[in-house]
Amino acid sequence: MLKVLGIFGFLSFGWADVLDILMVAILIYFLIRSLRGDSTVLNIVLVLVFLLILQAVVSALNMRMMTALLGALLDVGVLAVIILFQPEIRHMLNRFAVQSGLARRSGQLFNRLLGIKEDTMGSHSAEELGEAVRAMSAEKTGALIVLQHKSSMEKYMETGDRFEADINRRLIMNIFFKNSPLHDGAMIIVGDHIAAARCQLPMTNRTDIPAHYGMRHRAAIGLSEDTDADILVVSEETGNVSFVRGGEIHTVQDMKELRQLLGSLMTKEEK
Repeated sequence: MLKVLGIFGFLSFGWADVLDILMVAILIYFLIRSLRGDSTVLNIVLVLVFLLILQAVVSALNMRMMTALLGALLDVGVLAVIILFQPEIRHMLNRFAVQSGLARRSGQLFNRLLGIKEDTMGSHSAEELGEAVRAMSAEKTGALIVLQHKSSMEKYMETGDRFEADINRRLIMNIFFKNSPLHDGAMIIVGDHIAAARCQLPMTNRTDIPAHYGMRHRAAIGLSEDTDADILVVSEETGNVSFVRGGEIHTVQDMKELRQLLGSLMTKEEK
């Protein structure tokens, strides 16, 4: 038994080895977690992980030909994955930066260094937005409203119609009225202003979303996975109001809870 352990170097196992294995395990865990829902990429990553473990075993056994062969396969395999799945890798890294808070903290640091003051929503705008959502919920008017924070919504604004208008409940309701030319797509709010409407948002690739959630909800989840934006969704079928953040959907129970959510957003942005 000791000879077998000696082959793999376990008799000289130190704290550096423990830390090495732990870091690799954490990296693999977060990688697999980030790729959930995308079975194709996940399967390829699992194969590469298996080949990496196999290479470590044959290297410990001093099998030179297998070590060289597996090393070449891994080099080519990693390069092929980077080329073929460049959008997915970019999406995964961006999601990690957003969900870990790295994007938010770095954005705050750069803004402070450059002296940039961020737009925040005032209490009057929050009240107008809340009343508009309440009215659309009662009338079962579908709506998709994005609240920008640190992550720029510029590329999504380019897909819709830009304009600069103060947040007003009647204007919001008119934009999402079913016969309005602007009712399809998302409205993007920056601070106290409506910056754009009829904007297209990225759809999530997740397969674990309940069937009763429609395209607006999937678009809201997709955007919240890529950015730190908060999104309000009003269902056209049920009138239910959903609040989406970080890929998670929360159903708003009443107007009081909606006011509390909007108030917490104002507090968060002022920090």
